[in-house]
Amino acid sequence: MQRLRIGGLAGVIAATAAFSAFAAGAVAAPQRSLEAEDFDRLAAVDGAVCSRDGREIAYTVEQSDADSDERKTAVWMVDFDGGHDRRLTEPAESASNPKFSPDGRYVSFLAARSGETKPQIYLLDLRGGEPSAATGVGGEIADYDWSPDGRALVISMSGEEGSAKTPPPIVIDRLHFKEDRTGYLTAAERKQLYLVDVTTRQLTPLTTDRRVDDTLPVYSPDGKTVAFFSTRDSDSDRTGKLGLYLLDLAAPGSPRKLAEFFAPNKPALAWTPDGGRIVYTSGLEPRLYAYIQDRLNVITVADGTTHSITGRLDRAVAFPAVSAKGEAVHLILEDDGSEIPITVRLDSGQMERGIGGKLSATSLCAGGGHVAVVASTDRSVPEVYALENGGLRKLTAHNDALLAQISLGSVEDISFPSRDGTPIHGMMVKPADYHAGRLYPTILWIHGGPNGQDSHGLPVDTYPLELERQWFAAHGYVVLAVNYRGSSGRGGAFASAIVADWGHKEVADLLGAVDYAVSEKIADPHRLGVGGWSYGGILTDYLIASDTRFKAAIAGAGSGNQLSMYGSDEYIMQYNAELGPPWASTDRWLKVSYPFFHAERIKTPTLFLGGDKDFNVPVAGGEQMYQALRTLGVPAELIVYPGQYHLLTRPSYIKDRIRRYLDWFDRYLAVPKS
Repeated sequence: MQRLRIGGLAGVIAATAAFSAFAAGAVAAPQRSLEAEDFDRLAAVDGAVCSRDGREIAYTVEQSDADSDERKTAVWMVDFDGGHDRRLTEPAESASNPKFSPDGRYVSFLAARSGETKPQIYLLDLRGGEPSAATGVGGEIADYDWSPDGRALVISMSGEEGSAKTPPPIVIDRLHFKEDRTGYLTAAERKQLYLVDVTTRQLTPLTTDRRVDDTLPVYSPDGKTVAFFSTRDSDSDRTGKLGLYLLDLAAPGSPRKLAEFFAPNKPALAWTPDGGRIVYTSGLEPRLYAYIQDRLNVITVADGTTHSITGRLDRAVAFPAVSAKGEAVHLILEDDGSEIPITVRLDSGQMERGIGGKLSATSLCAGGGHVAVVASTDRSVPEVYALENGGLRKLTAHNDALLAQISLGSVEDISFPSRDGTPIHGMMVKPADYHAGRLYPTILWIHGGPNGQDSHGLPVDTYPLELERQWFAAHGYVVLAVNYRGSSGRGGAFASAIVADWGHKEVADLLGAVDYAVSEKIADPHRLGVGGWSYGGILTDYLIASDTRFKAAIAGAGSGNQLSMYGSDEYIMQYNAELGPPWASTDRWLKVSYPFFHAERIKTPTLFLGGDKDFNVPVAGGEQMYQALRTLGVPAELIVYPGQYHLLTRPSYIKDRIRRYLDWFDRYLAVPKS
């Protein structure tokens, strides 16, 4: 038993050293480099949900569909003993959000079948037969939960769409009025709670106030009460607060507020089996909204007494699952380049790490004393694993055959001083045929956020950052992945170090990584590239306006004129709280917009990209920088993907993007062809 100390805290997590499951699946005889088509071929496994007894795990598998040029999702189920893995739905239905009925007879899921315009809840009898619809609604179902007796469902749903031939004008009356993928936010997007009778499909409203959002409903173990999050009693657009409410189903009048807190970035709540307590996640104040440090809390239902379970840990947590006996909570914790499963006891707060080694866990579930996780490493993409005896036992193998054909680059942890002396951590990805002593063209590939982190894993979803690093390594590049200040995984102070001071400390950290790679005689100082997506694209603009040694840059879904983002993207609460409104903090806004207002400093040929429907970082951010560089005579191209939001979802566009990435860097960094 080894001890893992996190961030110098007095609290210590006990950690096991076993990590044999991934090693057992290691590739023995790789045959070829990563190809663009592999981005289509690899299956994205995620969303593990355990049955109440823990004997089965439902999960989702997303893959590219060549005919529709879309990503499609199917629901699968695997036994905890790993003996039986089967697909429950057809990929064409693009089913999601599976859940088990309390008795384990049904698996429910959301899907739009037979020409339906909105996904409905379907029930699949595991004894046989076709799925049957449990709902027939015109609104957008956000989430749902089974009643303990299996006779009803509680759902959180937005209003039904109108049927007018010509859409009416969009009437906006709130501060936070737009959101990526959803679009403009009106009263129709507000979510209320409804009760669905599983047998008759009768829909009964439980909450009806269109001025608030009621989300994430969860039945109490006795079925008499529903707990949920709500924005009632607080102008959440301004305050950033959520409330935890209880609704008595016998008299669903006014819900009782149990607690109010700053909204988490990854909301979650769950009852203890005895119904006496609720665990839930909470976030930080609006000024720190972009610096995720979600905490886990427990509240006593009878008197509202609350305490933080993970506050002393100083790390972000997600996906809490209460143990079968209610004495502990299993969850995923971000820590310095890994996302790891841990267990925390509710009585003492004692924490235990479920497994040693470096990995990225993306979902977790528990039932009947069993725990399952979806996880990946530097050499394996996500699959479902049983977590037991301090190790992982592999349950699914959707990608094994394909990975056996691919030679991946090596991933090494690196540590180095920032230009101001701050210790910074990251990773270096080297080509599979790397030769020590040779200078390599090197790409600084920057993660978005700034929250989140570069980690040890190979997710293959719509934001395949780690897989992109392998794509560059497969074509002869060394790649630097840096967890700059602002990233999660190293505590609240590290994450919030850049509050209201963007493009300063992060740039020092990122340039420190380049200095390190050059000093180690790995990076060729004359063939340096930089790029990233979202905040990675924003930081690319900051870097090329700060240092002219980069010979090529790629800024995806970024912006250099942050002033132009005020009111045009979805982050109004953060801006007002962190920077202050522009008329009151003009100097601060101009300071964080220096790539645009000092574009004459930029000499690096830059490729700009974005989706035309992006409300997260509108494509205008890239358009402005593109126009600035073209005006200045600096080589630049702009790629706009039609119908795409902040993250690309169309498979052909995803492949087009990675090919353009490579072509751009090859053009300016002159990678030798063997």
